[in-house]
Order: sequence, then C-alpha cells, then structure tokens
Amino acid sequence: MARTAAKQPENNEVGSIAPADLIKSYRLMLLIRRFEESVYQKFHENKIGGYLHRYDGQEALAAGIISQLHLPGDMILCTYRDHAHALACGTPARAVMAELMGRATGCAGGKGGSMHLIDPERGFMGGDGIVGGPVPVALGVGFALKYRNTSNVCVCYFGDGAMNQGGVHEAMNMVGLYKLPVLFILENNQFAMGTSVQRSTGQPDFVLKANAHGIQGEKADGMSLFSVHDAAERALHHIRTTGEAYFLEMDCYRFVGHGIGDDNTKGWTTYRSEEDIEQWRKRDPIHSLKDYLIERNLLSAQKFEEIDQEVQEEVKDSISFAESSPEPPLDSLYDHLYS
Repeated sequence: MARTAAKQPENNEVGSIAPADLIKSYRLMLLIRRFEESVYQKFHENKIGGYLHRYDGQEALAAGIISQLHLPGDMILCTYRDHAHALACGTPARAVMAELMGRATGCAGGKGGSMHLIDPERGFMGGDGIVGGPVPVALGVGFALKYRNTSNVCVCYFGDGAMNQGGVHEAMNMVGLYKLPVLFILENNQFAMGTSVQRSTGQPDFVLKANAHGIQGEKADGMSLFSVHDAAERALHHIRTTGEAYFLEMDCYRFVGHGIGDDNTKGWTTYRSEEDIEQWRKRDPIHSLKDYLIERNLLSAQKFEEIDQEVQEEVKDSISFAESSPEPPLDSLYDHLYS
C-alpha cells in the first residue's frame, strides 16, 4: 500500500494554526498517548473491568477537529474508542480514569465504563459500543440542531467497518435528504477489528458512498495534524454557512491491537505484520508535530521535557484519584434509567 509523507505547511509557515494552538495540540496529543499507555497497564492489574480500545496513532483526529468546535454548543459523538475524544472535549483525566475503573466520580458515574464515556456539559454526547451506532444518533442530533435554528454542528466519528452497516447508510441518506448540520468523520484505520478494508468492502471509495447520499466530502491524511485541521476547517465552514452535512475520510492507523484482547506485543495478531506497523509508526503524528515545532524553534527542548512531565503527572494523578474514589452505591442502581 503506497503511503505519502504527512502533510506539513510549506515555506516555514505555521499555516492556519497559531503557534500557541500548535503547542496546545501537541500537549493534548501527548496526554492522550500517555493516558492510553497507562490504561493498558491498569487493565492488566485488574483495575479496569469490561473491555477497552486504545487510540495510539490516531491522536491527530481528535486534536485537529475538536479544537475547532464551539463548545458547549456543538456536539460530538464517537465510537467505543472514545477516551481521546472525552479528553479533547475537556473532560478531566480524573473523570475519565475514574469511569474506566467503575468509580462514582467517573464522568458517567462509574456505570458506562470505557466504551460509554459521556460529558454532555462539554458537548461530548458519548461513545457507543455498537459498530456504526453513533451515525443514526447523529441524524437525531443534527435534526434537533436544525430544528432549533442554531449554527451548531454535530460531529460524528465512526470507523471503516461501520460503512458496511445498513443503518449507517439509512441515516446518512436522511442526513443528506434533510440537509442537516452533521460532520461525519470516518476514522479509516484500515481494519475493522482484524479484517482489512480490501477484504470487506467492494467499493473502498468511502467519499463516493457519502456522495451517493447527497453529502459532499473529501479524503485527508489522518496522520498529520495539519491535514486534519485544514480539512476540518473547510468542512466546518461549509456546514455553518450552508447548513448541509460534510464527510471526511481520514486515513490513519492504530499502533496497537483493535482491543485489549488483540495484543500485538505478545504475537497474537496475525492479520498484519510487524513491518507494516513499523512503516506506519514512522509517520507517528505526535513525533511529526514535535519535529515540526523543533525545526521552527517554536518550542525548546526544555519546554518539551516540561510538557512531558506535566502530562505524566496528570495521568498519575488521575490514577490516584480513581483508585481512591468510591464505587457507585447500590441504591443508585436504577438511577438514570428513565428521563
């Protein structure tokens, strides 16, 4: 599979992203990576129940898009690979970690776990454990935003495997038909669990499929913060000025397995090679952004070290907070079942 270098602004220009915002995005992406690394350890310490999916390698998709939203106001929906999106929306690392550990101080009161994080006050309408599940929900959210005559946007993240789900196309058809303010983000990390796009999809041009539903779209490099940011900027402008949906296919790659049971580090994975993973790792969005900031003297080596220490301390603090937090009381078992 041919790969292109991550897109960077030319002529030493920062492009449409201010230096301060670049540094902020770098810190967020590093926080996401360190957080994800820590949950792997905590799961194997039996501190996290259920299941979990990490975001290593896809950090630019959360940082480059959610940073441009109007929060609160705009709304975000995503898949079960949702820790990054919650952190990008501003949900404290403490609340995310506590939720993963099933504690009452978690963002869903300890009842949602890894796959069902939610923080409506910050515009994060939650992760969804069903493949393609957030897309029909985005139809409803988009209809509500249009009905209320707002300029807000619903951003809906989902994976390449979801594009084979009938409900996804039914929902996208209605979004295109009703001209709703929805930004679809297809996180094409090349595999639906262990099945490659080439082995599961007769027509791998996902933008073409969105066009069939009356939705404009484009493809972008999901391994580059700059490419993600620029594509999202165009898409959001289109939606806010026309009120109509837009579709972005982001090519990306997860450096770890699909989920906690798909462990590359122990040689269990047979559907992709170590060589393939290493080729994609050469385009690590965090390392690429760090190199860019160093080359243009936007951040010193000392400042990089300070950011890394801050992030590590924030993750450690979230773990301590979660481990010392109480579990939900038994009398809360039936809370929030009905509105």
